Amino acid sequence: MDNTRHVPSLQGLQALVEVSDCASFTLAAQKLCLTQSAVSRKIQQLESHFGVPMFVRTSRSLRLTAEGEQVLTSARSILAQLKVLEDRLSPHKRPFRIRLHVSLAVRWLLPKLSDFYRRHPDVSLAIETVATEVVEPASDSDAYIRYLPQPARDPGSLSLFQEALVPVCAPGLGPLASVEDLVRFALLHRSADKQDWMTWLAANGARSLEAYRHIPFNLDELALDAAARGLGVAMTDMTLAAESIERGLLVVPFGRPLQTGGVYSLCLQPSAASHPACSVVMQWFAQQAQHNVSLPC
Repeated sequence: MDNTRHVPSLQGLQALVEVSDCASFTLAAQKLCLTQSAVSRKIQQLESHFGVPMFVRTSRSLRLTAEGEQVLTSARSILAQLKVLEDRLSPHKRPFRIRLHVSLAVRWLLPKLSDFYRRHPDVSLAIETVATEVVEPASDSDAYIRYLPQPARDPGSLSLFQEALVPVCAPGLGPLASVEDLVRFALLHRSADKQDWMTWLAANGARSLEAYRHIPFNLDELALDAAARGLGVAMTDMTLAAESIERGLLVVPFGRPLQTGGVYSLCLQPSAASHPACSVVMQWFAQQAQHNVSLPC
């Protein structure tokens, strides 16, 4: 008598997850780099193993059966546990994963990556960007960069640079010599709450926010691009605008950077210490932070 317990194939479970997420055999096949018929066979093997259908198929829709939902829940759990185990046992096989806001990635980190790879050609970074104002840590990241209203005292947190708000605009926009001239131009915002302009105007004795025209965006990247195209004056962080200012795409028309007390910090996940590249990555970011401190505002 054969007492061996047969288990479903991991490839079949992975196919089930992808088909469910994509709601399409064709799209799932593309993500898995398989043919559609190969994905169909893997789902059929799962159905044969459990003795129940995984999906209800019609000409217009594809949905999981009740039994398929149960198998999907277990499949996600099994695959997630295997990924955690692989990361724990063989962290050198994967890149060091950093999660941060898309504008920070484009405006601050990306211009510096050539220096990182020149110094550390054997280390790979995986950059994940988010568009939300608050960057939340994720279970599949080793570190994340987030804005903090004040420096953290956590030893696992490294302050990269302090926030310094400045108005920026296209070089040809004007005349724009003082805060009084702002009323003639649209204020470009990098967030819907318009808090940055509100803070800067109050600190510089300007009119209230209601006295100006506004064009709101949800990203620094969009607001700065709009400013470079002459749509108005954007309020942003000096560090994020630095490269565009150096290239002559943007200028600071007047005023000094306003130090808000906020900082952008690199925060480590508890599991990051097990990654062989952790100390190298932290050392490089510490050097970038020191460079930012030495730059004059």
